[in-house]
Order: sequence, then C-alpha cells, then structure tokens
Amino acid sequence: MTLDVVTLGEAMALFVACETGPLDAVQRFEKRTAGAETNVAVGLARLGLGVGWVSRLGDDSMGRFLLRELAREGVDCSHVAVVPGGRTGFMFKGRVDDGSDPPIEYHRRGSAASTLSPADLDLPWLGAARHLHVTGIFPALTPETLAATRAAVAHVRSRGRTVSLDPNLRPALWPSAEVMRETINGLAAQADWVLPGLEEGRRLTGAHTPEAVAAFYRGLGARLVVVKLGPDGAYYDGEDGCGRVNAWPVTRVVDTVGAGDGLAVGVISAMLEGRTAPQAVRRGAWIGARAVQVRGDTEGLPLRAELVAAGL
Repeated sequence: MTLDVVTLGEAMALFVACETGPLDAVQRFEKRTAGAETNVAVGLARLGLGVGWVSRLGDDSMGRFLLRELAREGVDCSHVAVVPGGRTGFMFKGRVDDGSDPPIEYHRRGSAASTLSPADLDLPWLGAARHLHVTGIFPALTPETLAATRAAVAHVRSRGRTVSLDPNLRPALWPSAEVMRETINGLAAQADWVLPGLEEGRRLTGAHTPEAVAAFYRGLGARLVVVKLGPDGAYYDGEDGCGRVNAWPVTRVVDTVGAGDGLAVGVISAMLEGRTAPQAVRRGAWIGARAVQVRGDTEGLPLRAELVAAGL
C-alpha cells in the first residue's frame, strides 16, 4: 500500500506523574508513548491517513510496549528495527496544575534509535509515500541520525514528494547554537512546509516578528510557513497569501506538551487533502487546543469523525 505520510524519529516510553511536585518525590506514574514524530504519526493515522514510521527500538519491555501501542494506532511499523541488546529511550514528565510547562527528564543517550543511519533506510519505500515529516530532534541525536534525516529528505525531494519540518528545538542536544541554526536551516531549505514556534524562529533566524520569521523561510524556498504563536494563534505565509488564525478558546490549560505536534497534524492532513493554507492552519490550531487540555502527548488527537463534527 502506498502511504500518505512517512516520518522518522525516536519514540520513547513516557512516564507521566500522577501527582504534582518534584519528580524525585513523585511515587506514581502512568506509562504512555512519547516522541514528536510519532505523536504526528498517531494523529494522522487517527484521521484515516496511511502513515509509516522509520526507527529502531531495543529488544526490551519498553520497545515492545511502543511497538504494540503504535501499531494499535494504525501506524505502519514494518520499517522499525528491533535491535538485539539495544536499549529503548524513556522519559519522565511532571504534573503541573497552573498551565506552565511541566518538568521533563530524558533518558535517551545510547538508545537504539540514536544509531539509525542512512544504511537503515529503505529508500524506495520512503520515496513511494506522498509526504515526509521530520523534526529537528532526531537529527540532533547523533551524526548518524543527522545523516539519515538528510538522506531521507533528499531522496523524497528527488521523487517530487513534499516534506514538512518542525524545528522542535532542543538546544541541549546540539554542540552549539551555531551548529543548531545551520543544520536546522539547512533542512528547512529542503522543506516545502516549515512549522516553527515564534521563539524558535527568533533563535534560528535572528528575526523578531512572525512576519519576518516567515519571510526568512519563504526566502529559503518554503512554499508555506506557519509560525506558532501559542495563545495568540498562528501566522502563515504561503503561495496563496499570508494572514493570522486565532487560537481556539481553551477553558483550562492542562499540559502544553504536544500542542505543536497537534498543529502539525492539522496542517499536514489538510494540505494533503488540497485545503487552503488558512483552512489548514485553522484545523491545526483546533487540534493544538485539544492537545493542551490533556496530560499525555496523544490523548487530545482527534478521530476523523470528531474532525468532521467540528466542521474542519
């Protein structure tokens, strides 16, 4: 089956605190899935798109958990390698009740996913998909994952397919701010749709306004740039014009993690359906608003029936 979207990246087991307070004092956690790329994969699969995920997992309990959960969501995991003796990354996320960003602690160094290289890519399979989605997280892990990301993007572009990039900055993973900027912007120059947050855009471009950030990436060749503005919605600049989309009202912000992935789900799905940029961003803003009202990374991602009921 020809897939609509393929993504590559690291999934991790997520342990979400059941109570507020410092992570070292928390006694109870709930286990869930995490990973920017797999969050997007799950969201697109729930909307009925054919989605494949490329990665590596350890042959441990957490790897088996992730593989089972993502397959259950309808994500094609046929190109996920289970590495004998390998380790699967995991993370802890604290609980907050004031709408602030929760504390997060990662345990991913030396994970099986961090060893994925260009030799692990099935290029014909990748190139057959309609679209490739990547983030700035996976290429930051190791030289091998950076090379794999670049190879995947180059091959998909050579086949005339579209590519989206969410910078999803993790400065601690990069050797320097300069290397981070050069690498992410180099990937952005090969992407059709670029989806930075405003603060990310400022760090990557030196521009200060949404308009200037978008203009920078449009100048690199992006056909559509969506600058995420949090509670102020989003600004878009594309081939059909530019403008702003308001954020959807939220009664209570529970957890901000995953909002950007939700917007990516909305934009990618709508653009692949041939919707206009304003329609795509409006859908993304709605899904992002759902994401901040739940504690996990994927609980707020809607099914196709919910999307239709919302008129989106």
